[in-house]
Amino acid sequence: MKFSFKNLVFFLIIIGFAAIIINLFTGFIPLQFSDFFLTNSSNFDIAQLRVNRVLIMLLAGISIPTSGFLLQEYFQNPLAGPSVLGISSVASLSVAFYIFFSQNLVLPEFLQNSFLSITAIAGSFVLMLVLLLFSEKFQDKSFIIIFGFLISALAGAIVSILQFYAENQSLKNYVLWSFGANNQVSLGQITVLSVLILVGLFLSFKCLKPLIGNSLGTSYAQSFGVNLKHLKYLIILASSLLSASVTAFLGPILFIGIVVPHFARLLYNPSKLWHQWILNMILGICIMEVFSVVSELSKLPLNIITSLFGIPVILLMLIGKNKFTNA
Repeated sequence: MKFSFKNLVFFLIIIGFAAIIINLFTGFIPLQFSDFFLTNSSNFDIAQLRVNRVLIMLLAGISIPTSGFLLQEYFQNPLAGPSVLGISSVASLSVAFYIFFSQNLVLPEFLQNSFLSITAIAGSFVLMLVLLLFSEKFQDKSFIIIFGFLISALAGAIVSILQFYAENQSLKNYVLWSFGANNQVSLGQITVLSVLILVGLFLSFKCLKPLIGNSLGTSYAQSFGVNLKHLKYLIILASSLLSASVTAFLGPILFIGIVVPHFARLLYNPSKLWHQWILNMILGICIMEVFSVVSELSKLPLNIITSLFGIPVILLMLIGKNKFTNA
């Protein structure tokens, strides 16, 4: 069922706002509205942690679906996404190297909040560059998906080896990070993440017009004036920034980058990429804020919640697509 774009956006904004309010007041300690503004309140520090939790979920809801949307449109593959193509796994591997081997590393103060993100982005950028180099040599884009799966498995194996030999404190830090500890992100880290995501969103916006031409075929795109090589590098940088920066601070958030773009296409015309770009961000915010509430109430890590949601949804989409194809 399709809705008018304005009505759909208005409806989703209301849902997102309601989810944010619920998220602010969900937790072990009950809060009053005044706790968020009165610095002398005994619960002011807890209120600030809740605000940070809401902000990090908002940023994750914007960035991860947008990254998945860009990759799906570029590869023309419904299963393309930062987790499936190995971007999240390689970002996790980069973070693992940083956590396990940086005990004696002395960094300038201005780099302390951002170096983790720089490490994750660098790892995912290298992977995306390799993927796109392979895409030029192999015309079958399904090969890229398979290659991403293999890289993801390899990264997971290396992380397991690092965990096996890691010291107790480093292992604990990595496990807590990998669980998606959304209550442990500081305001300084959120500021760094906001800047990275704004840059990624700007680059993703620059991708939209070339992607419209690319979706109509290579010949048309070139006649339309699209620089396909330039588009590739824009996709690399935008998707890496958007997914790896969130992974660095929040851990690997699985399946959201695949599922949300599909929901957006179900709700509105999939050929209108400008509208889809906006819908992915708003819908992503709604879903991530709701998941944050579920995680807080159930006491389960965030990435477990996203996996429990994402896996059956993807299976249902594949079954539905198979039935439609065989009909």
